[in-house]
Amino acid sequence: MCSLSGLSRLSLYRRPRRESEWEMNLRSALHTAALDNPFYGYRRLTPELKQRGWEVGETRIRRMMREDNLLRPRKRRTKKTTDSTHGLRTYPNLARDFTPTSLNQLWAGDITYIRLGHEFVYAAVILDLFSRRVVGWAVGPSLETELPLAALEQALADRRRA
Repeated sequence: MCSLSGLSRLSLYRRPRRESEWEMNLRSALHTAALDNPFYGYRRLTPELKQRGWEVGETRIRRMMREDNLLRPRKRRTKKTTDSTHGLRTYPNLARDFTPTSLNQLWAGDITYIRLGHEFVYAAVILDLFSRRVVGWAVGPSLETELPLAALEQALADRRRA
């Protein structure tokens, strides 16, 4: 019978669970508390609901919030990588008003970090601003001068002019 209907045997035994009136009232109170406190997660909403007279645990609140799509994504702390308050000389952007008309007229470079488990690696990239393609790149464990120079050398080797 299962193969004819295309259903699994397990689906014959599984019955949809109906929420009790208490759970529906709890869900309503949860929605009200979540709207009153939009920045609260399940850890802070649990004592809030207990204060409102509901005897519930964090596990039930987290499950209900997940089912109703009320969980907020966790914010990751990021490492600050730019120090703009240095006393070093800054150079003007000479390419601000320049629009390239062919390849190899204007290149731009950037360095970024990539999180790998418990450590970071750094990536240096050289872009051709006319084609918006990567012409050179390098990856390394530190921000030493060799990293962007390796990316520049790769770009010069690949885009050597006649």
